[in-house]
Amino acid sequence: MSCKPLIGINADFRAAARSVPAYAYLASGYFQSILKAGGVPVVVPPLDDLDSVHALLQGVHGFVFIGGGDLDPRNDGFMLHPSVRPLDPAREASDRMLMNEVAERRMPVLGIGTGMQLLNIQQGGNLFLDIKEDLPNAVPHFDAQDPNHRHTLDVVSDSLVGRVYGDGEIRVSSRHHMAIDEVAPGFRVTARCPDGVIEAIESEMMDWFAIGTQFHPECSAASALDIRIFEEFVDGVKESMDQRLRLVA
Repeated sequence: MSCKPLIGINADFRAAARSVPAYAYLASGYFQSILKAGGVPVVVPPLDDLDSVHALLQGVHGFVFIGGGDLDPRNDGFMLHPSVRPLDPAREASDRMLMNEVAERRMPVLGIGTGMQLLNIQQGGNLFLDIKEDLPNAVPHFDAQDPNHRHTLDVVSDSLVGRVYGDGEIRVSSRHHMAIDEVAPGFRVTARCPDGVIEAIESEMMDWFAIGTQFHPECSAASALDIRIFEEFVDGVKESMDQRLRLVA
């Protein structure tokens, strides 16, 4: 198929404060990576009604959920940990509604950072709320003084992440204090930090192309290999488009 797929990307959101108006925003690495990979990014501000979500998802072929602040654990029945810095409620409500509908439609999806955590939660997994407390022997996964902090990665060879990185030492950009605890049913772990912290998951379901990376392949410190995460995703979206065309032909 020659046409470029339309890839939705959720935008972050900041509420109005004093003289500063509310605004939606997106780090350029996300949409630039999609463009380089052959997709057309469609930036989606927070939506507050299901009809709008349905209309939006009828017009795109895949979806990328970005990183950002923390998911509020109270929305999943847990207490608020002191280390948690929740997303703006408008963004989180929209993200959860979007993820529910993306999953229901089995739309190709890539979750990055918070996006991967949401994918895991929506599908029935859960999270460690603070790596330092829950996994005291883990290496640092966040450095406030270095936004481009990197650590090594162990990947499963027979996976999308394995195809991207191949053999040899791998280093990825990492900046998170929450992490996956229990992996959602239907998903498998395809990359970990050597300390055991989960850094990538992929769907094992035949009818759903879904992947999540805790690390950030879109950031300014990303390597030439990292962009291939987006290339693999866009290729998967194109394949999904071709399959749907064959079904209606």
